[in-house]
Amino acid sequence: MGPHSELTVAARGHGHSLQGQSQAHRGVVINMESLQGPDMQVHPGNSPYVDVSGGELWINILHESLKYGLAPKSWTDYLHLTVGGTLSNAGVSGQAFWHGPQISNVHQLEVVTGKGEVVTCSEKQNSDLFHGVLGGLGQFGIITRARIALEPAPCKVKWIRVLYSDFATFAIDQENLISAEKIFDYIEGFVIINRTGLLNNWRSSFNPQDPVQASQFSSDGRTLFCLELAKYIHQDETDRVNQEIENLLSQLSFITSTLFLSEVTYVEFLDRVHVSEVKLRSRGLWEVPHPWLNLFIPKSKIQDFANEVFGNILTETSNGPILIYPVNKSKWDNRTSIVIPEEDIFYLVAFLTSAVPSSTGTDGLEHILTQNKRILEFCETAHLGVKQYLPHYNAQEEWRTHFGPSWEVFVRRKLAYDPLALLAPGQRIFQKALITFS
Repeated sequence: MGPHSELTVAARGHGHSLQGQSQAHRGVVINMESLQGPDMQVHPGNSPYVDVSGGELWINILHESLKYGLAPKSWTDYLHLTVGGTLSNAGVSGQAFWHGPQISNVHQLEVVTGKGEVVTCSEKQNSDLFHGVLGGLGQFGIITRARIALEPAPCKVKWIRVLYSDFATFAIDQENLISAEKIFDYIEGFVIINRTGLLNNWRSSFNPQDPVQASQFSSDGRTLFCLELAKYIHQDETDRVNQEIENLLSQLSFITSTLFLSEVTYVEFLDRVHVSEVKLRSRGLWEVPHPWLNLFIPKSKIQDFANEVFGNILTETSNGPILIYPVNKSKWDNRTSIVIPEEDIFYLVAFLTSAVPSSTGTDGLEHILTQNKRILEFCETAHLGVKQYLPHYNAQEEWRTHFGPSWEVFVRRKLAYDPLALLAPGQRIFQKALITFS
């Protein structure tokens, strides 16, 4: 239909995009889960991988690859997301400090560009498109197939939680853990604001190392920081792993009465968020607005950020989990489209809020959006060098600032692979009618 048509096209995975980004006003939305391609193919061997459809859910890849004793290396916290969706952003979880995000663990893609060309691309073949699409927010093409790197899967996971009352101590321990040789397989943290009976809630999944001390600990009215760790256990390694964990924990400075441990299957650990989803669905609390805010924050500014946000802005309650953990920049590929801070170590901070429909109080949508705005305004005023992850902006000028020095490459790729600006209009980066050609 050419440049004279207003028609645009958006790819929709499992529907977890923010701010209507997978919508196309008066255009076509492609339900990627309906994409019927060849079946998932696991290829074992020295460098195992799996070939999957762009609309495949990560939970299904886990189950299929486990039949061969294999699994992907890098995950998201929630597995009921599509491959194309997470690869268009980055895909980050507690394994990223070591393996990098999911976009660092892809061998090959099949992409349908905005020109309608079906292109196979990899690091060696059509590499500009390959790197552009990874973290490219759907702007250059729709991922229809992907080849994902696999590794031998563990049978069990030792899952650990400990608490800190001091943010600086918590951050130092996290940074030391991600900088050491790979001693844990998963490292995350989260912030707990004014939660009553916190450790009692943990007892449904974890065992306290010292039940008496744990029962005397009170979380009421406090802001606490939880370090969450996991160590994978392969066949016949349990005793050795337990000994290692004991040694490693002895080097950390957490509140000793708050050490909780659990041993679960690999699937139970990776699919842990789904358990919460089932509970929330049963109470009618899943299909609600989720005004999430995800930020990448340079290590040198994380203390300033924490002081203001957890000291002044968020003091009463959090309306959902707040994740906070560091990753190593060296594990991210700067040829991809993802935008990250300059420093060697940066933090992911994720405010994963849920709003109560029709509420006008602190758990309502307006209040949470105002809070998000306050956090972003502080970051800007204090010049923290923060970058949004799963970014949302309304104007191209804001996007230009977001991309910084990589904006010109982004625009060049747009002109090369989607010159009519057909794709992903919901991101509001390029407007179809306004693209001009010289």
